[in-house]
Amino acid sequence: IPIGKLALYTLCAGVPPELCLPVTLDVGTNNEPLRNDPLYLGERERRMTAQPWDALLEEFLAATQTVFPGVIVQFEDFNTACAFRLLQRYRDQLCCFNDDVQGTGAMGLAGLYTAGRITGRKLSGQRILFVGAGEACLGIGTIVVAAMQREGWSEAEAKQRCLFLDSQGPVIASRKDLPEHKRPFAQDRGPLPDLLAAIESFKPTALIGASGKGGLFTEPVLGAMARLNERPIVFALSNPTSKAECTAEQAYAWTDGRAVFASGSPFDPVAFGGRVHAPGQGNNSFVFPGVGLGLLISGSKRVTDEMFFAAAQALAAQTSEADLEHGRIFPVAARMREVAAQVAAAVAAVAYAQDHATKPRPLDLRAEAARVMYEPRSNQSPR
Repeated sequence: IPIGKLALYTLCAGVPPELCLPVTLDVGTNNEPLRNDPLYLGERERRMTAQPWDALLEEFLAATQTVFPGVIVQFEDFNTACAFRLLQRYRDQLCCFNDDVQGTGAMGLAGLYTAGRITGRKLSGQRILFVGAGEACLGIGTIVVAAMQREGWSEAEAKQRCLFLDSQGPVIASRKDLPEHKRPFAQDRGPLPDLLAAIESFKPTALIGASGKGGLFTEPVLGAMARLNERPIVFALSNPTSKAECTAEQAYAWTDGRAVFASGSPFDPVAFGGRVHAPGQGNNSFVFPGVGLGLLISGSKRVTDEMFFAAAQALAAQTSEADLEHGRIFPVAARMREVAAQVAAAVAAVAYAQDHATKPRPLDLRAEAARVMYEPRSNQSPR
């Protein structure tokens, strides 16, 4: 995972590979057959409990600051409870972020902004039903609530416009089993038996799935969304394709071609109703590489929520009117570096505005982002 992520930093945003170091912290596994497999390369011990695991991470992060002062640390693939807890612990101490939470959040917010250009509805007018309450959905929900506050809602009012469903049903205040990271989004409402009932009760304008459960967006579910909305927003963000909540073809067919659709997995264009629909792929690679490049060119000491909000706005602005005409709410992958430069410039601008930058400010941040991008044919590196 860390090797793949760092490859995307270089591929998508031109971050020089010699500045990237992949790290995996092996804390054991509770999978006994795996531990007994002679080909298993990991630690053959039971998984560490919280206290020694926290101590190990503390020691590692302290070492990063000694060996590489000011290094950018991206957290990846922590379990949900650890992801939120550790982000809160270290975000004001280090230049760090969690892509599963914040990168996904910025990507989702960008998609909602762009979808609003099709539906004619501002973000503050959306009612969003999240199917899943892990890092991805909670990350999107967190930044969406903050963005709705910018458009006039109070925090409490914005949260009432976001309903989360997990494997136990709706995230509601009466549940006694709610973990700490879900409690801020718990609503004062009664239980609901299933997704269809939640749609009929909550009346969402947007349905966002990051559940990891393939096929949850059934024909009755999407049909209900289509009855409630002229242009229902449907994001099926789980990947790979086998875990997608629905396919692009299903989304268009079951909403009479009216869905504003995006997915985590790539889907081919779909011919339906006499037109060709081009589904957009909502992928974090539109966000985190550009964020990293922006931190690099500014020498930022911290990563802030404002930076991810700026990244979302920059990404949304990269979807053209021609894209929208085909129903595509994210740029095509071929423009990844162009998008990353815009995201980097937006992030760096926030770093300078918030006094987190340590490098002299260039006259043109967009040009600086493009200048330092690594190309395989050159030895160019940022200074």
